This record gives sequence, C-alpha cells and structure tokens, in this order.
Amino acid sequence: MTSTAGVAGRALADAAPTVFWLDDPDRPEPLPPLTGHLHADLVVVGGGYTGLWTALRARERHPDRSVVLLEAGRCGDEASGRNGGFASASLTHGFFNGIARWPDELAELDRQGAANLDAIEETIRRYGIDCHWERTGELTVAARPHQVDALAGAAEALRAEGHKVELLDADATRAEVASPTYLGGLLDEHGTALVEPARLAWGLRRACLDAGVTVHERTHVTSVERGRQVTVHTRHGSVRADRVALATNAFPPLLRRLRLMAVPVYDHVLMTEPLDAAQREWVGWERRRGVGDAANLFHYYRLTRDNRILWGGYDAVYHFGSRIARDLEQSDATHGLLAEHFFATFPQLEGLRFTHRWGGVIDTCTRFSPFFGTAYDGRVAYALGYTGLGVAATRFGAEVMLDLLCGEETERTRLRMVREKPLPFPPEPVRWAGIQLTRHSMERADHNGGRQNVWLRAMDRLGLGFDS
Repeated sequence: MTSTAGVAGRALADAAPTVFWLDDPDRPEPLPPLTGHLHADLVVVGGGYTGLWTALRARERHPDRSVVLLEAGRCGDEASGRNGGFASASLTHGFFNGIARWPDELAELDRQGAANLDAIEETIRRYGIDCHWERTGELTVAARPHQVDALAGAAEALRAEGHKVELLDADATRAEVASPTYLGGLLDEHGTALVEPARLAWGLRRACLDAGVTVHERTHVTSVERGRQVTVHTRHGSVRADRVALATNAFPPLLRRLRLMAVPVYDHVLMTEPLDAAQREWVGWERRRGVGDAANLFHYYRLTRDNRILWGGYDAVYHFGSRIARDLEQSDATHGLLAEHFFATFPQLEGLRFTHRWGGVIDTCTRFSPFFGTAYDGRVAYALGYTGLGVAATRFGAEVMLDLLCGEETERTRLRMVREKPLPFPPEPVRWAGIQLTRHSMERADHNGGRQNVWLRAMDRLGLGFDS
C-alpha cells in the first residue's frame, strides 16, 4: 500500500513556487511609480482590496473630489491576489465570533454583511469584471465524531438567529463532495460566493482608473506627516492631502499606535492540475460549493473555473518579531503537510498532481475581525485585522473609513463592532510564545475530542487567542 506521504511527495514534485491566480496572461502591466509632488483630496495607501474599494467608493460617493492611490508593489499582488477566493457575508469572521463579541447587534451585522455581499456582486456586474463570481454557498464538513456534534449545535444556534442552514448526515455530505472522511456537514447556501481573487483586484483597479482615480504602483510610502494638511511621503515624491486612508493590511503600519494591534501570519496554498472527467465523477461536487472543515486548524478548498482544486489553510505560521519576507512564502514542511492532508481526504485522486504552491501574509488581531479608527484629528483613517476573511469585508471596511473621514454618523459607524478596538498583542518574546502555545493547544484539541486545555479556556475568557 502506498503511503500518503509518498503520494503527496510525488504530487508536489513539479509544483511551481508561484501564485496560481497571479500566473495569468491577463495580468495588467504595472502603472508608473510616483515621481514628484501631488495634491489630492484623498490619498489611499495600499492597492489591495481595502484600498481599491476605498478609492472606487470615494469617487462614486464624491465625484468632484480627487483621489490618489499609492501601492508599494502591484495592485492585488499580496493577500488580495493570493487567497482562496471565499467571499463571505460575515463581517465578524464567522457567526460564532460575532455572537460571542457583539450579541446585541449581531442581527444588524448580519444584515449589513448580506447587503455588502450583494453590493459586491452588483459592482462586478456593473463594471463587467471578469472574475468568475459564483454564489455557491459553503459546506462545513465534519471528519471526527465531536465535530458532528459541534455542527449540530451550530445549526441550532444559527437557526435561532434566522439563518437558513441545513444539517447533513454522512451520506448527504458525501453526495455534495465525495470523501470517505466525511461524517456529516452543515450547508449554508446563501452566505458565501467564490471568486477569482486576483481578477477581482484587477477589475477594481480598472474601475478605479475609469472613475478618475490616479494610481501609482511600485511606490513605497515611507511616512505620513501631520501638518496643515497630511503629507504622504514616498521614496521619490509626496502627496499632500486633506484626508488619508491607510489600507496596508499585514505590512508594518504607518501609525505607531497600530504596531501591536495586528500581527502577520503566513497562510499556504496548493493548486492541482485540472480534474479530468473521471476524477470529477469520483469527487462529485456538482454544486461547486466552497468547503471548509470543522477543525480548529481547518482546511478550505474549492473548484476553479477550469476544475482544479485549490487546497489551503491548516498551518497558519507566525514568525518571531512579526517577520515578513519573500522566502517565508514557500515551506516544504507546510506544503508537504497540506498535500498529505489532501490525499487523506481524497484518496481516490491518487496520481493527481499539484501545479502551483505558494504562501501569503495576512493580518490577524486579538478579536479575529477587522477594526477601524482615525488619527491626526480625524484626517487619517485605517482598517485592518481581517484575519483571512477579508475578500468581502474589505468593501465594508472601505465604507467605514470613508464615513469616518467625512465625520458622518451612519449605520456602520454606530456599530459597537466599529467603535471598539481589540486588545493589543504583547511585545516579543511573549507574543511569539503565546501564539505558539495557543496554536499547539488548538491542534491538541482537534485530536482530543475538541476538549480545550487550561490555556485555551483562559484565552476564551480574556477574548484573546490565535485563529488559523
């Protein structure tokens, strides 16, 4: 009998260390960097989803105001172009994180999250963005007995709050996607869409340009200076502006106050070659649901436009000192572990090969959901902390920043979720030790019937922890 490790090793042998979504002949050419000095009504720092949505919505809301967007690399090259493409209606990194933190306003958060997802779909249609938007819903699968019980409890709680979900037994779950490991599932047909993430970013970039946004790529912002106006300094120029929106995600923040508010973690992903007709039949997957498992350290997976399987998650990695570097995007250990888990889930696909392997850095905070705020007398706004569930929530974050910069009280800014801040992470070496202990404890709980140890119970009481 062939070992899973041996099967995984052969499948990974020729995988390119490249992001599948960015390895696309339709990738746009880079725009010129900023040289010289400009003035604008609004400067947006960062060309991922948050920055692109902010720039586009700013022009849509106030067409008479000038907007400049500055991106250190190329728009969509980082987290926005590397993720699994799960666009969730949740603004709180899932129902249970939301109900634990803001139970009194969860219904309103759910309403705004659903409206936000609909607005993204409408924008994609209006601007003709070719990003294969699919309203598939999401299937959460249980591979251990305690996870079956957990999904039953989740279904009851979700229904009590008005969510339409379906609890599936093993046979019904395997009828959705065929894996011998599945013991049950929870289906939410309405709260998730799938998208090609880089193409969504490129489409938003095109929409920004068409709307009159000035975009400079390969323009690294070095500092933000307070004065009569706010000056955003770059290596070869500057922009003076009335307002600034910071959308730098996991990368070092430009405001000192944010340095301990979020930490960068690396998520790793594999992409298979396209499935042939027989392999599609072996796995089923006719409704093309996005899938995630019910473990603490979970996998997420989906089909692509050409019927590849994207497989990612599980081993979110934090590096001491919040280190970010290109060499951390490739990990033989993590990619090998992911490949083994893939063939444990789909043994019928032995012989299928991976064509791409990559990683990317995302930001997380101690409440696992985005947070917002202002600085410099309300002239600078920020949004960060999405914890890997920002494909859709970034549009909401953009709207919040624009509300704050305009000094407007809106249905968004009235939310406790928007007004409150997470607790900061401790400094090193306590930060690294705490994150490693939390991750180890979560893995133990997955293999111990879901039972939490003393450390995890203490973190829950404090509202702290680490989410993969």
